[in-house]
Amino acid sequence: MDTATLSSTFLLTLLLLVGLFFFIRAATKDRTQTAQLISEQDEAVFMPQLQTYFLSRAYRVIEIDQVQNRVVFEGYVQPSIFLAVFLTFLAAVGLVCLSLVLSFLFPQLSPIFLGLLILSPVSGMLYWQKAGRIETVLLQFEPKSSPQESLSRITVTAHRDELAELQKALPWKPSY
Repeated sequence: MDTATLSSTFLLTLLLLVGLFFFIRAATKDRTQTAQLISEQDEAVFMPQLQTYFLSRAYRVIEIDQVQNRVVFEGYVQPSIFLAVFLTFLAAVGLVCLSLVLSFLFPQLSPIFLGLLILSPVSGMLYWQKAGRIETVLLQFEPKSSPQESLSRITVTAHRDELAELQKALPWKPSY
């Protein structure tokens, strides 16, 4: 192979590794979002449902502020074993590709480059350390603007996956 082909292959491999690095880093990124939900039920009816829902998902109440009409839940989010293994596998494939390209560029050092493969479990360990964290869910109840209003509004600030599960579990509609 000529030098230009090897150099461009090396550059493309490095670019792919940068993308892989950011993919692994994004696996632990905080994805907190806020959603406003509407219920036709009264607050006295849906509040016990919310409390039961969050307790069943291993959250606990850490603060109730009746002045601001808000409740704060807290729970530990477990990291995914599958995702840790998957990220380790992706890192191993990326490092093998880099090792192959480097061994074409520098054939005398090819045994050393295969040693890069031992770095692949680092990605799984980094994910495992950062993904296991305490998540906070904030529920803010909005007072009804008039006694005739039948809809209850609540603003939920939580991880986007938790918001999706909450909307599946309870009969609420998003407010637009």
